[in-house]
Amino acid sequence: MKNNPAFKNILNCNTPDEVFKYLIDTLKETIKSWDYFVNWKKVIHNYRDVEISLSLLNTLVGKKNIEAEALALLKEYPKIIGVVPALLAERDKKISLLVKPNSFDAKRFDFSKPMPAEDGVLFLKESGFLDLISDRSIKSIPDYFIGVEVGLDSNGRKNRSGTSMENLVEFFVKDICERNGYEYIAQATADKIKFKWNKNITVTKSSKRIDFAINTPKKLYLIETNFYGGGGSKLKSTAGEYSDIYHQWTRDGHQFIWVTDGFGWKKTQRPLRDTFNNTDYIINLDMIQKGILEELLK
Repeated sequence: MKNNPAFKNILNCNTPDEVFKYLIDTLKETIKSWDYFVNWKKVIHNYRDVEISLSLLNTLVGKKNIEAEALALLKEYPKIIGVVPALLAERDKKISLLVKPNSFDAKRFDFSKPMPAEDGVLFLKESGFLDLISDRSIKSIPDYFIGVEVGLDSNGRKNRSGTSMENLVEFFVKDICERNGYEYIAQATADKIKFKWNKNITVTKSSKRIDFAINTPKKLYLIETNFYGGGGSKLKSTAGEYSDIYHQWTRDGHQFIWVTDGFGWKKTQRPLRDTFNNTDYIINLDMIQKGILEELLK
């Protein structure tokens, strides 16, 4: 089906080899946008939630008798304790630690509920945080907290890169469906597809989410998307996985389209070519922009 007229009419590719070469030659280096770096809305939201506690803690900065001052503060304002894990870049509220040398006896700290002020001071002291504010290595706890949140948010960059690909593809999917009268589901599951269109698909896990399911008058199209800026073994396993998915959903009577992109494939072409040979459609963002996806759906 790589001999579909769309490839010849739109891309001037007359053979599968030419289609694959076009796919590789038009891979994009990046799909990152300005919001890739930091989700500032999330950072500021987390800050606003604890702003008062941070301001109260900030009164400890520069204090010499820091342990006594911290104990008095936590006793007067016990809710402050809840923000302590976040100061150490820890999202979990329940933490167990080995607190004695040469002992495997753990002490449990539960910051999700009121706890003795002494335990809060112990945690801040032994983690080294009290020393940092006492000698003014940290001059502003609110500013410090925002910095920690930015650092924690950087862990979400991989997810943002993944959703960026989905968002880009959905921009075209939505437009195509609106203009042609198709229905689609983003993050579709087998249950959602069965409920909405009374069509069955085989999945290995009931929780499996398909990036897009598009129902046309002739066929149900199932689309998966991803972007790989760098190479690695994951690309090979992904290619093999999608080959298996293609065969399964074809047996179900549906059409699978894999939308993938990124320079990572330039160094890992063989597994991509194997899947290209054994499936119907692998396309990239350039092909979608040129109109290939819309023609395939027709």
